[in-house]
Amino acid sequence: MKSAPNLSDLLSLDPYLEPFKSDLDSLFTNYQTTRDQILSASPSLDEFARSYEDYGIRIQADNSVRCKEWAPNLAKVSLAGDFNKWNRSEYQLKNVGSGIWELVILPDDVGQCRIPVGSDLRYFCEDMEGKTFDRISPWANFVTNGERIYYNETFLTSSEYEWNHKAPKTPRALYIYEAHVGICTPEPKVSSYIEFADTVIPRIAKLGYNTIQLMAVMEHAYYASFGYQVTSFFAASSRYGPPDMLKYLIDTAHKYGMLVLLDLVHSHASINTADGLNSFDGSDSHYFLSGPAGVHDQWNSRLFDYTNTETLRFLLSNLEYWVSEYKFDGFRFDGVTSMLYHHHGVNYCFSGDYHEYYNKYLNHGAVNYMMLANEYLHSKYPDIITIAEDVSGFPALCRPVSEGGVGFDYRLAMSTPDLWIKLLKDSTTDAEWNMGNIVQTLNNRRYKEKSIAYAESHDQCLVGDKSIAFWLMDQDMYTNMSCSSEQTPRIERGIALHKMIRLLTFGLGGEGVLTFMGNEFGHPEWLDFPRKGNGESYHYCRRQYNLAEDELLRYKFLNRFDKAILATEQEYKWLDSGYGYIYLTHETDKVIVFERGDLSFAFNLNWESFTDYRTQVKVPGTYKVVLNSDSKHFGGNDRIDLSTRYFSYTDDGKFYISTYLPSRTALVFQLVD
Repeated sequence: MKSAPNLSDLLSLDPYLEPFKSDLDSLFTNYQTTRDQILSASPSLDEFARSYEDYGIRIQADNSVRCKEWAPNLAKVSLAGDFNKWNRSEYQLKNVGSGIWELVILPDDVGQCRIPVGSDLRYFCEDMEGKTFDRISPWANFVTNGERIYYNETFLTSSEYEWNHKAPKTPRALYIYEAHVGICTPEPKVSSYIEFADTVIPRIAKLGYNTIQLMAVMEHAYYASFGYQVTSFFAASSRYGPPDMLKYLIDTAHKYGMLVLLDLVHSHASINTADGLNSFDGSDSHYFLSGPAGVHDQWNSRLFDYTNTETLRFLLSNLEYWVSEYKFDGFRFDGVTSMLYHHHGVNYCFSGDYHEYYNKYLNHGAVNYMMLANEYLHSKYPDIITIAEDVSGFPALCRPVSEGGVGFDYRLAMSTPDLWIKLLKDSTTDAEWNMGNIVQTLNNRRYKEKSIAYAESHDQCLVGDKSIAFWLMDQDMYTNMSCSSEQTPRIERGIALHKMIRLLTFGLGGEGVLTFMGNEFGHPEWLDFPRKGNGESYHYCRRQYNLAEDELLRYKFLNRFDKAILATEQEYKWLDSGYGYIYLTHETDKVIVFERGDLSFAFNLNWESFTDYRTQVKVPGTYKVVLNSDSKHFGGNDRIDLSTRYFSYTDDGKFYISTYLPSRTALVFQLVD
């Protein structure tokens, strides 16, 4: 890594950064200083990031067990478990300096490990003030609770899982299927890694998705947190099965040619102490900031101290662990906006003014960590994928660290789902929809910084909100989704607009696409995890894939169209062809026409149809329709004859075809001659 970034490329891409050149230099200098500090204490960044092999409770080659923890506020600590009848005085760790505690438990007289596999373990601690408490290791790689309220570490030996399939090559464009293992069946229960691997993966591979983004894998005591209140960062959630079953899931995805991304939560941690990372050594800080700065009031969670070397060891090791031990192909970093700013984006409106990014609120420590994480991952694993969940539009977030960027590959286009939900929620009639605002929002992303486009994710499906399908069709979904029942005006409009919204988003909004499980076929209900407020019910905590597979129901039409979008993109490859070129946003007609790659897209969001509509195209020639949302196969009215050829004509030096644009229909044209 150079001692200074090459800012010329970055500034040429974004001249508005020129007045903030000193800020960019400062961020890079801080990053380099942090990196140098790590390397002064560790032989290499790789060894530093493999600390999970050394820390925690680990069995050694000779069947001894080594315990190693960083806990500077402890005065005493011992290891106990059901293996020694919870004797708290038998195995005392020794303070070896710098806040590090160690213990080696030698094998028994016949060379066997003294801790049987499956034993429950806890540390029993006394802090500098004489307070006593028990904790589980921050580095625990498997925790279970059984019938208990809280989790214990469950002792495991090294995995013997045999991997059968290599990860596929990184695809040209990502088609991401955001998924939660626990809710992947129609049954009201917590599903398993095995069920997801055997039933969901073949299904989504058939649809054409090439990437799975797994939520709620890192262990979380509270199921209803959706995995965003992590208690054990190195433990795959035991509620779905043992660790080897997660490996089986990832191996199966690789078999089907799909990458697997981990939804990574390094932005905050659960406040739990009995089975969480919080206050492991009895102090208010440890891995976190102390006082009010270390608490996210809105999330009721703890905030990491990214300037602490041991925190960096913990987090970088966590990245390495999930890649090397489970073979994840990348990460979606959750809560990046919260990490970037000391105000966490709470009650803060980002207008795009660059002074909103570079000021006293910028969290330099967090930026340094993300630069370090991205540089490390991409240097060691060239094909790794990192995605940032950032709503602020922070400049250079997705530019290489060597240029002075933060180093992510993609950011989520988070304004797009907000656009659609606001339109569906606030508009009395379709006439209120503003075509220019739709196009501007979809196209509003930083030049040469790739985005993942999506119409909705899990955020829009949680109880208290509605999915796009439910906003469009509401209660009619319970009574009129059968092909044998009357197609009400609401259902007809809903199916038509659901297809158009997804195609418009995927066609114009980014360089990759994402959908949340079930949304591809218009899942009829929100998500509500079992909790006291709903009587611990699983009724809304499931995905009813059976609806899309039932030939008697209209969900199949949306499912087919989702597959057709991905197949069309795969054939014509518009996602990596740069921005779409907008030809028309007609507010009265409610028509949008744009060109992207080698295709021309025409959307008529009007409730009226148009004949002989003048539709601009890029080059002269003969055109045909390659995707038609009005097809009967997709639940439409079949008003387009696919055998029709459209011959261009010239007017004012531009090229047009004359087309029939049925109401609430999207057409995609290709030049054939």
